[in-house]
Amino acid sequence: MTIDWLPDRGIRRAILTLGAAGLAVIATGALIEALWLLGLGVWAVIAAMMIELVYRP
Repeated sequence: MTIDWLPDRGIRRAILTLGAAGLAVIATGALIEALWLLGLGVWAVIAAMMIELVYRP
């Protein structure tokens, strides 16, 4: 039986939230054809991936 460490769950939740928000912004930007929203969403997804890569224990 493994016990999740509380800060790990918080970081994981933050990564998933940031990634999901980034994907939602990308989809919205694509629908209304706004490049600045696409760029913002891409940077949010990149930030989520960087946090995942740096934080990975």
